[in-house]
Amino acid sequence: MGFFSWIVFGAIAGWLANVVVGGPDRRGGCLFSILIGVLGAALGGFIYRLATGTERTFEFDFPSFGVAILGSIVLLALLRLVRGSGRSDSYRR
Repeated sequence: MGFFSWIVFGAIAGWLANVVVGGPDRRGGCLFSILIGVLGAALGGFIYRLATGTERTFEFDFPSFGVAILGSIVLLALLRLVRGSGRSDSYRR
């Protein structure tokens, strides 16, 4: 895929991951969505390779898009878990 395709692919995957994970601080912005989507696609490919033992070549198709979205969801959930663990507000009830 070309550079522009990776940006579009990452933006859509990152945005969908942000919608799925949700939370009070969903306003990451377009650049944040692109970064999460591209890094999430790499993470998803790594997880896919660990789970199946085969390498996935990323083309602009639905299976690759699904792997990218799942990787983005995992990455975003991990980021929110790490960011949320340092807040003392969550311990008060």
